[in-house]
Amino acid sequence: MNIEPLLQRVKARPDFSRAGMVLIHNGVVRATSRDGRKVTGLRVSVDHERLAAVISSARKKPGIVAVEAEISENQDLAVGDDVMVLIVAGDVRENVLAVLSQTLDAIKTTVTGKTEFFL
Repeated sequence: MNIEPLLQRVKARPDFSRAGMVLIHNGVVRATSRDGRKVTGLRVSVDHERLAAVISSARKKPGIVAVEAEISENQDLAVGDDVMVLIVAGDVRENVLAVLSQTLDAIKTTVTGKTEFFL
């Protein structure tokens, strides 16, 4: 996964001059599950219809210039591999931080499913 093309797409927008902040979330596979078990990797599934709806909603929030996401799906990912990149650009810190957090939570809870592989 390469963040640069997504970031360039955001910066190429004609209204990018309104942006005062760009936040990037880069989720990676960690070596332990939330309950502490050792993980060797994971596989992610994506509901693309729901993803489009979540991103569309985020783009309509006050002060937001752009929202882009890329998710590694249907492939076996190892510890350290990129799972998701989420980029939010907007006018001021308060707007961008809130939308990044809300969008990330929505993607994690309503868009993606994951299967962890354990030792």
